Amino acid sequence: MNLLKNFIILFVVFISVISCAQQNQPNSITMEQFKEKLKSDKELIVLDVRTPEEVAAGKIEIAINIPVQVLEQRINELKPYKSKEILVICRTQNRSAVAVNILKQKGYNAKNVLGGMNEYIR
Repeated sequence: MNLLKNFIILFVVFISVISCAQQNQPNSITMEQFKEKLKSDKELIVLDVRTPEEVAAGKIEIAINIPVQVLEQRINELKPYKSKEILVICRTQNRSAVAVNILKQKGYNAKNVLGGMNEYIR
């Protein structure tokens, strides 16, 4: 069962990678826009969907960490933010695209941060 679940997650990631080829997606935000929101919006909600090990190596202080692999099981942790925009980040933007799809299906207003942490730390 876990093998099937992992296959499905990888398949969704693959599809998301293909769909993320375009930069002007309605469910995404550029790194420049993201950094501006970090500076100006004191109530900004950032969801980091990397693993705890990745987050330990460097993180955005205000980010909530829920790895994409367990997002569906832990979705209730985001209930207080359901009426807000949630900006989702990972290492490169692929897992965050998957997370945005999950959140959208559950009725959340979420956007993928293009470029991910790789671009953020540049």
